[in-house]
Amino acid sequence: MNLVSIAWKSIGQRSLASSLTSLSVALGVMLMVTVLVTSAIVDQALNQNSIGYHLIVGPKGSALQLVLSAVYRIQPPIENVPYLFYRQLQEESRVVEAVPLAFGDFTEEGGFPIVATTSRHFMLEYAPGRTFGILKGGKQMGGPFDAVIGSHVAKTNGWKVGTTFQITHGSAESDHVHDERFTVVAVLAPTHTANDKTVFLGLEGFYRIEGHDKKPEEAEKQLGDFYAQDPEMLAYIQSEFARIRAEREKEEEGGHSHSHHHETPDVLKEVTAVLLLMRSDFDAIMLRAELKKGLQAQAVNPIEPMSQLKEQVVGNVRKVLVFLTALIIVVSGVGIFVSIYNSMADRRREIGIMRALGARRQTVFSIILAESVLLCFIGGLLGLLLGHGLVFVAAPYVADATGLLIDPFAFETEELVLFPVLLALASLVGFIPAMTAYRTDVADALSG
Repeated sequence: MNLVSIAWKSIGQRSLASSLTSLSVALGVMLMVTVLVTSAIVDQALNQNSIGYHLIVGPKGSALQLVLSAVYRIQPPIENVPYLFYRQLQEESRVVEAVPLAFGDFTEEGGFPIVATTSRHFMLEYAPGRTFGILKGGKQMGGPFDAVIGSHVAKTNGWKVGTTFQITHGSAESDHVHDERFTVVAVLAPTHTANDKTVFLGLEGFYRIEGHDKKPEEAEKQLGDFYAQDPEMLAYIQSEFARIRAEREKEEEGGHSHSHHHETPDVLKEVTAVLLLMRSDFDAIMLRAELKKGLQAQAVNPIEPMSQLKEQVVGNVRKVLVFLTALIIVVSGVGIFVSIYNSMADRRREIGIMRALGARRQTVFSIILAESVLLCFIGGLLGLLLGHGLVFVAAPYVADATGLLIDPFAFETEELVLFPVLLALASLVGFIPAMTAYRTDVADALSG
């Protein structure tokens, strides 16, 4: 019979105490695995690989809020910028691609965010080296009321190509449901980003919804303030509003009321943010600096606010959690030490008999040490399974609460370090009880 078999039988003789000490290790390892996996997933979600654009342009305000809104959709948008400004960015020579985004509504079923954009959005890389895939349908939104939905939306709501739905105004809890019905024309393949939980509409259909275009008087004032330092644009804006007023007066004289299903003039449109792909990093820096000087808008490099968030908040929280779970594992190790050490008094006669039958001191020492290692190993293995099981079960709830999609089968290489650490801990806590067994006097043990 080898040392491991003997150690295992010895553990079985104290099954309750052994199970409890091993369970304490399992709980510590479970928490450690959960922290490592979830923090790695959050870190990956918040890094540069989440977006394939150089800049995000939006209204002045918090750079972090702009990124969280435009990319992760877990913050409300700051405000809007004129559609005319998006067209200007589109014509900028340093800009390769300009993708507009307009927010403000949610699906009536499921409360998923609505993002209005163009079909070009799906032709480009949403992250470096990663393009949108299509599960069903096509990437084009041909009609004004066509919609492309993320894989998580399709799975949760049971939607497919041809499904029609309505949207609510302002928030997911709003009672204001728009009359327009949108039709799903495509379902995106999973991206493990916020796109999976998003419903995309075409910009023109979005502007046709009641309340999504500005009233002429309000829009004229806002555009006047936005382009206060640009006489050429002010002149164009004034001419456009004069044309709009003339057209509406003509409609009223003819007995026709203006319908919001007419094509919306550009001066009455707004976008929430614009994703920019620049010709070079230097062009991105220059454009960002130019916008920073003005009062119109801001251009944000998404990596900077997210790096600050990771370093100042996520990173520190992760360190604290890892430290606390490490303490739990250490305390569990102490529990193993106490359990084995307290059992030594009851096992003096057993050890004496083993020695009398020819067992060497080193053999007895190894058996006690093997018990400690087995308890830690079993606890570690159970904790690994429980940790991943917890991540698997919690993944959909975390996604609903935070908007971050978690891969339930995620595995971190740092987990591989746990078992060597547990082996070292087991050796450490088992050393003193093993030395006690090693020094046991045979005559005293048998006469006791």
